[in-house]
Amino acid sequence: MRKKVLPLLLTGVMTIGLVLTGCTSSGGGTETTPDAPAADNAGSEADAAGSAADASGEKPYAGVTIKWWGGNAENNAGTQAVMAAATEKLGMEFEVEVNPGGSEGDNIIKTRMASGDLPDLMVWNSGSKLHELNPSRGFLDISDWEIIEKFDDAFLSSVTIDGAIYGAPQSSTQAGAVIYYKPHYEELGLEVPDTWDDFLANCRALADAGKTPVYFTGGETWATQVLFLGDYYNVAAAEPSFAEDYTNGTAKYASVPAATRSWTKYEDLVEYLNADKSAATVTDGNFAIGTGEATHWFILTQQLPLVLENVENPDDIGVFGVPGDDAGNHGLTVWEPMSWYVSKDSEHIDAVKAFLEFYYSEEALDLYFGTYGANGPSCIKGYELPESVCSAVRVDMQKYFDEGKTVPALEYQSPIKGTACEQMTTAVGLGQMTGEEAAAMYDDDCKKSAVQLGYNWE
Repeated sequence: MRKKVLPLLLTGVMTIGLVLTGCTSSGGGTETTPDAPAADNAGSEADAAGSAADASGEKPYAGVTIKWWGGNAENNAGTQAVMAAATEKLGMEFEVEVNPGGSEGDNIIKTRMASGDLPDLMVWNSGSKLHELNPSRGFLDISDWEIIEKFDDAFLSSVTIDGAIYGAPQSSTQAGAVIYYKPHYEELGLEVPDTWDDFLANCRALADAGKTPVYFTGGETWATQVLFLGDYYNVAAAEPSFAEDYTNGTAKYASVPAATRSWTKYEDLVEYLNADKSAATVTDGNFAIGTGEATHWFILTQQLPLVLENVENPDDIGVFGVPGDDAGNHGLTVWEPMSWYVSKDSEHIDAVKAFLEFYYSEEALDLYFGTYGANGPSCIKGYELPESVCSAVRVDMQKYFDEGKTVPALEYQSPIKGTACEQMTTAVGLGQMTGEEAAAMYDDDCKKSAVQLGYNWE
């Protein structure tokens, strides 16, 4: 059943009921300062608009409502704070439709793309899922917008198709990793594991101490994919050409041992999962890790701000990459941010452009990350996250970036991605099929995607 989508009008100083702390220090968020001048590096159109507002008291986009579509993770306190500041500075207001997520959300955006019924602005995936949409049908090519000069090359490559640039980063990078409750490690004298065997040893110690070693959210199947997807650093370390070979159909999950291992790792965890593993939701996971109900969670680090809503001390939460077999090469699989996309049929492209130019000003970036926090290091060139951002990002994740031990997730290196991955990872996690069976089934699923995209898979 499709969920009812309710529009939410964001005007003036927002009073929407989201906690304004997130992945920041316990001091809370940064207040909006409507009368502050725009930062020097804001776009020229936004600067001009801000000057006009300051000089005349009129706001150049007053009366304009920008309709946008995105998930709850993107419709967060930071985004809302920046939109409130944009309303104060530029005058436009914002109306959001909430993406229900998962396959339902995928179907909605594809249907609206096909019918030409897109909002002015939307948040959607970069990488392989952008390819699936055939974005030239509905998204504006922003190659000639000055803001793209602020984005790093890794991000730009994830939103560029046939020379056209379609996306702008909605937030920071993130990772498919392990979010964990540090007090349990301190209590039992455990160390961050650099190998999968060490990780399983930690799980045994936690189970012996009466704790839940790993939280599994089978009630929201998208989240069960993260162990498989986040293990890609280890696949790439063992098979550096895997992305190219996989795209060409010469390497498969069932035939490459390092890739098969990403599936069989689920089998190793079955005895260590929470009792309600088949029904637990992502919201349950945020609470379980934040309160120490469980110790580890394989999840995208976009959940960090929501986990931290449940803790008194943000430093109690840490992050490490999915361990492999080489203790000297423990790395992190990185996701580029979800992206803003502009409808090429929007009647408010100038207002959307002015908003995005403001969005990437230092003023707005500090407001966003100071209010909501960060899911990982930023992909804005030269921008440093505020000191208020939690140590799980600034210390734990940043270490991998500083040491060069990161790799983009496979979906940013190959356009091919199966459509039923989450059902398979859920089934393996619940012990309903083996990892090897799932690997072979996923190869078949990926073949359908490859054929649709014109690749000659055998």
